Amino acid sequence: MNLPNLLARLHAIRNANQWRPFHNPKNLAMAASVEMAELVEIFQWLEPEQARQLSAEQLEHAGQEVADVLMYLMLLCSELGIDMEQALLAKLADNERRFAR
Repeated sequence: MNLPNLLARLHAIRNANQWRPFHNPKNLAMAASVEMAELVEIFQWLEPEQARQLSAEQLEHAGQEVADVLMYLMLLCSELGIDMEQALLAKLADNERRFAR
């Protein structure tokens, strides 16, 4: 996954639609949360085993919501100057240290 290329494409869409004034950290965090809620809604009333066996339509919908969450998180990181890949690697290393068995 080429994060800089993906971010450039997101910025191009944002700029073409003049959404820059709305893409502040608060709004982007809220938008990511809303999209996460839409992902949760897919699973809301499913039993654990049902959640592992989504229909093709549900799986496509889940993928779209995951993508929405990721896009808003990428834009949020861009606004805050957070290197998303580095933040993920650091957190993964921390989890490996904390939860090693």
